[in-house]
This record gives sequence, C-alpha cells and structure tokens, in this order.
Amino acid sequence: MATKPHYGTTTEEKLIWYGMVLTYPFFSFGGLYVTGSLIGWLIFGMATLRWYANLQDKDAFIPAIVWLWIASGVVLLIALLIAHINWDLGLTKTIKSTIGWAKGWALMPLFLLLGATVKIKPEMMVRAACIIATHSLVFAVFSVALYIVGAPADLFTSPLKALGGPGPDFFKVSLYGLNPETGAGRWRFFAPWAPAAGFMACILLIFCSQEKEKFWRNTGILGSLIMCLLSQSRAGLVIFLMLIFLLMFLGKIKNPLGLIIFGVAICCFFLIAEYIYDLLNTAYLDIKAARPESSRVRSALASIALQRWETEAPIWGHGIVEKGPHIVAYMPIGSHHSWYGLLFVKGIVGMLAVAIPMAITAFYLVFQSHKNAMSRTAFCMILVFICYSFFENLEILAYIYWPALLWIGMALNPLKTGEIYVSNTND
Repeated sequence: MATKPHYGTTTEEKLIWYGMVLTYPFFSFGGLYVTGSLIGWLIFGMATLRWYANLQDKDAFIPAIVWLWIASGVVLLIALLIAHINWDLGLTKTIKSTIGWAKGWALMPLFLLLGATVKIKPEMMVRAACIIATHSLVFAVFSVALYIVGAPADLFTSPLKALGGPGPDFFKVSLYGLNPETGAGRWRFFAPWAPAAGFMACILLIFCSQEKEKFWRNTGILGSLIMCLLSQSRAGLVIFLMLIFLLMFLGKIKNPLGLIIFGVAICCFFLIAEYIYDLLNTAYLDIKAARPESSRVRSALASIALQRWETEAPIWGHGIVEKGPHIVAYMPIGSHHSWYGLLFVKGIVGMLAVAIPMAITAFYLVFQSHKNAMSRTAFCMILVFICYSFFENLEILAYIYWPALLWIGMALNPLKTGEIYVSNTND
C-alpha cells in the first residue's frame, strides 16, 4: 500500500525536508556547516514573506517561552558587544563575533520560533530523521570496511572553510577518526568530532522512535545505535540508554509532580552515571581505556575558564574565546562545556540568559509530557541538551541539531500538539 508523501508541500517544508535528508550529500563536500547555518535564516525569510502576504499557518502562534528565548538571544548579542567594547577588541573582531552569534546562539531562538509558527508536518521530520540514521548505518558499514583495509581516514578539507567557522574540523570530510590515546578507529559520521556524533545519535533515536512504519523505525533506531557505539562517546552511551528507558516509560507517568520527580532523578542519575561508567571502565580495561587524558584536559579547561571569568570579567565576559596553554593542548578556553564557555565569553549575564529559558522550557515540557507524544519527545530532546551542555558547546553544534529545535518549538505551541500531532502521524 502506498504511503503518503513525506517531502512537504510548502517551500519551508521542502527546505526542512531536503536540509535533513541531504545531510550526508552536504557532508560529502564539506558544506554541512554552511547549509546548516543558513537554512534557518532561509526558512525565516520565506516565512516572513508568507506572513507579509497574510498566508501564514492558522496555527501560527508565538508562545511566551519562545519570546523568552528570543530575549535570550538579544541579551547574548548585547553581552557580546559590551564585552568587545570593554576589552577594546576592535570593529573587525566585533563583526566576526556577531556573525558567529548569528550562526550559533541565535539559531536556538530562531528555530524555536520557526517550529512554533511555520506549518510543518511532524511525520515529515520523523521520516527525514529515519533517513539520516539509515544513511549513517550505510556509512558505518562502508567506512568500517575501509578502516579494516587501511584506507586513509581524512579525505580532504573543503575550500568552503574560507567562509569562516569555528575551525577546520567543521569542513573536514573524513571516513573515520583515530582515538589519540588508543590509536583505534573512532567515528564522527557527519559531526565535527566523535562526541558530537554521540549527541546526534541520541537526537535521532528520539525522532526515529516516533516513526509508524516498522522498516523505517527499525533501521533508524539501528542506525542511531551504531552511531552511538562507533562514536565511543561515554556521555552519549549513558544518555542513549537513559533515553530508551524514558521513551518506554515516560508516557505511563500521568501525575505532573511524578514527572518532575522523575525528570530530576534522571538528571541526577546522569550526573553520577558517567563517573560510575568511568570507574567500571577503568577497572575492566586497566586505566588506559578510561581516557584519563581527556578527563584531565576537561578539568584543566574548566579550572582556567572559571578562574579567569571570576577574576577578569565576571559580568560581561571576555567577548571572544582564547587559545589555551600547553597544559590543555592549546584548546580554546571554555570549550567542551557550554556553561564554562558562556561564563568566559559572555559572563554571568550570558550564562543566565541561556540557563533561565532552558530550565523553564524543561519544566513546561515535563508538565505537558503526560498529555501528548510530541511534548514527551520534546522533553527528551531538551534533556539531551541539558546533559550534553556539560560536555559540549551547544551553540557551535546548532547547525546539525536544528531539527530538534524545530520539534521543541512545535511542542511549545499548544495549537500544534495534542490531536493535531496524533492525526498527522498516521500513514
């Protein structure tokens, strides 16, 4: 029996559909960072034209939480500009940082706004995510075979890096990477580094679990599992297992207070789970496989970021990231951690500008999660964001996890959840 088309009917839906299903083709020529950063602004432009022509979706509505995120984006920009003035960084660096803001933190409120206001078929996004995960499965099979026969890991670095970005890793096309401590293969798939692939595996798992057709659901979940395993991300594996539990049992908890207690318990479990995982891994693999060097660098980066934030720029931050010393392998100060990065670059103002709307979003979705599947899955996504914020800089990965932001934005709009969602997800 033929299924309904999933590629969308409006220009905005087609941009979302092709932006997702062409993830690997974009990655194949090193263009994913460019397309991922631009697609939100392109959709916003099309939506603006549609609103101007009075052709907007009848369910378009900007929830108060989305307005809070928009205010957050503005505050982050103001903090950036004030820090540049305070540190006399000059016009060139200010323009460069503003462009970086538009490709990073600004994408979060932008996609949340688009999710809440643009007409998007939920099942279209679910099917597109299944296709991405299936492509990851195919990529894994071929790249593992090439790794076994000794094919080169890195293919080339796209000339698109001349357009600017956080670093060359965002434009590098590679089949696999190497664990610097063990020398074994470690896969990053279409992400800039392996832990980010573990992050995306968790997001894809949430999407794929909502697919109605058995083939796409099973291959999608398998593909996301393979991504998580081959990325060898400790945090990713713990969160992946947590999500399986959440997706199985979250819908069975009907009491909002019980949901809050459950959500807090899950977060607390996560905070200690990686520590327990590391202890067990160390005991089993005799310290080497526990990646102590990685933990040491993360700890040193955190200490440097906190000390310099507190003593040099507690309110507005330093305005830009700075190269770290030899002890942290010259990695940028504030990297590997969203909150330390916010404190160092944008001060306490920037940190609160993200923490407050993120916490309110999580609480709202956990209250709504007993009512409909979209809110439950959106809560799982915001939980992944919160967990990974302690291991990644969320803003520089927005170009690959933007579908999750759209989904959360849809869940924040009460007109796009409930029976509207349920009726749309049946093939």
